[in-house]
Amino acid sequence: MPCSHLLHQLQLCARRQLPSHGKALHANIIKTGLRQSGPLPNNLVDMYGKCGLILDAVKLFDEMPHRDPVSWASILTAHNQAKLPHKTLSLFPDMLGIDWLQPDHFVFASLVKACASLGCLRLGKQVHAQFVLSPFSDDDVVKSSLVDMYAKCGVVDSARLAFDSISCKNSVSWTAMISGYARSGRKSEAIELLRGMQEGNLFSWTALISGLVQSGHWIDAFNLFIEMRREGIDIVDPFILSSIIGASANFAALELGKQVHCLVLALGFASSLFVSNALVDMYAKCSDVIAAKSTFDSIYRKDVVSWTSIIVGMAQHGRAEEALSLYDHMVSTGINPNEVTFVGLIYACSHVGLVSKGRHLFKSMVEDYRLSPSLQHYTCLLDLFSRSGHLDEAENLLNTMPFKPDEAAWAALLSACKRHGNTKMGTRVANHLLSLEPQDPSTYILLSNAFAGAAMWENVSKVRKLMAVMEIEKEPGYSCIDLGKESQVFYAGESSNPKKDQIFALLKELDEEMRKRGYIPDTSSVLHDMEQQEKERQLFWHSERLALAYGLLKAVPGTVIRIVKNLRVCGDCHIVLKFAGSIVEREIVVRDANRFHHFKDGRCSCNDFW
Repeated sequence: MPCSHLLHQLQLCARRQLPSHGKALHANIIKTGLRQSGPLPNNLVDMYGKCGLILDAVKLFDEMPHRDPVSWASILTAHNQAKLPHKTLSLFPDMLGIDWLQPDHFVFASLVKACASLGCLRLGKQVHAQFVLSPFSDDDVVKSSLVDMYAKCGVVDSARLAFDSISCKNSVSWTAMISGYARSGRKSEAIELLRGMQEGNLFSWTALISGLVQSGHWIDAFNLFIEMRREGIDIVDPFILSSIIGASANFAALELGKQVHCLVLALGFASSLFVSNALVDMYAKCSDVIAAKSTFDSIYRKDVVSWTSIIVGMAQHGRAEEALSLYDHMVSTGINPNEVTFVGLIYACSHVGLVSKGRHLFKSMVEDYRLSPSLQHYTCLLDLFSRSGHLDEAENLLNTMPFKPDEAAWAALLSACKRHGNTKMGTRVANHLLSLEPQDPSTYILLSNAFAGAAMWENVSKVRKLMAVMEIEKEPGYSCIDLGKESQVFYAGESSNPKKDQIFALLKELDEEMRKRGYIPDTSSVLHDMEQQEKERQLFWHSERLALAYGLLKAVPGTVIRIVKNLRVCGDCHIVLKFAGSIVEREIVVRDANRFHHFKDGRCSCNDFW
């Protein structure tokens, strides 16, 4: 068989990823004595790498008596494709030190890509410097890789310098630069760059929209998606759909999410696994767990992301038994959990006080699945101990875990001390928390209440003074209610809504009925020095109450009222929402900064611990 024919066949196997056929060709090459002939060894390494057989590629590479820059480019690319970028970088010094070879443009491109994958800016800069001093410094492919590397490392201005130096820009370099701007939140520059392209394609639009979703510009992402559709860009790849589904999830736009789901079905992407996984996550985050479970059940071949999405979704909504049952089913199908799965499971245990089960899961994560616990896992375990009254164990965990506890962790323990009446520990934790100079305004409210409960009035005064300073930077509380074709945002104390009179009348009516049923306003979250009546008036105009009243006035009777709040729901509003749900006989779902609250029949799914 001629060498040229073998070469063509190897390239075909690499392109189409046909490992069995590639191995057969390799055997034939050995039989015919051509194993070291011309470009065949390099092409064999390349074929094994592109077919995902990295060990075969490495074995062949190590056996090569004479290696050239193409050999090195092939093996470095193979490690990148095997998602082993750290190995790519650790191999490179041998090219210089053992084979006495200098990198060419292909090698530089592989090195830059590895730095991009690892987010390793320092090494990336070193490779860039070596590239500039090399004979290949005008290569546009390497420059495009540099754009991508700097963009992924968040150094967008350096990415732009590399982009501007490209003499012949292609769609890859344009897309990398657009993505870099979008992910960094520089939306105007990202949009301007897209407009500057001679012909924007699906991938450049995807880079822009997915980048905006990642940087929190969800509404802009939706508007641009609509514009893309109007321009007639064909959606031949479903990735953009998963991004826009993610946008729906992030700002809990259930109706928009449903519309995108319909588009997924219409375009024939219902069988796409990562789109289906994104839909499960979206429905869970939009508080429609029934739709989340239905979508999950429709997935034919579920992976760990599918199972984890539904387990975490159930846990977030307080459905601990279902989350744990799903985990057992997942393991029985032979799918191993990942780190995120265990976050959801331990979180689920904390909702129902399954301390032993939570301990077992934490131990199983480490011993059975060899997963390293993160700060988030320890925080969930802390929440489990705190909720269940195991305060000594919780404090010991904070002092012994291999991470420095953050403000939220200490605040969670302080909240548990208050809940379980452990004043001595609460005072100790409060003093430590105060020394950390916390940034979250809700932490100061918690501190003030803890010190007041211990009659430590000097500390109460100190906290209130600090809170007065914090008030300048305090994020304003707002609540959003989604009513399908319209959504409304309400800020605390807002009185500009056209329906303000009707909202006030309904809230007044609810207030009167609640007081008949035993409601006493909890003004402990109002730290300002004012009369009791004025404190109650401030609580009356909290944003979630305004959103609730608007929803009751405008939503279809009997439907679930869904509210998203940017901050933690205060104690008084939590009481009010329980009363209100019982009075109007409606289910009210609130997603606050901490968790989901399902208010129904005078109870909340969080069991009054959030």
